[in-house]
Amino acid sequence: MTDWRLYIESDPTICHGQLRASGTRVFVTNILDSLAEGASREEILTSYPSLLPEHIDAAVAYATERA
Repeated sequence: MTDWRLYIESDPTICHGQLRASGTRVFVTNILDSLAEGASREEILTSYPSLLPEHIDAAVAYATERA
């Protein structure tokens, strides 16, 4: 499983400290909500061009660990 810490970050000076895909302003919650709504990986990557496939894997790994 992907170590989500490599692809997800939080910085209080960026986006009010919300968890986001590293190097982007895409919130982890946006990724997870898109998956929950049935969006495919390809659709998410198209919707958020700054994302990498690893960001999606990291968001799922984070959610799994937190569950």
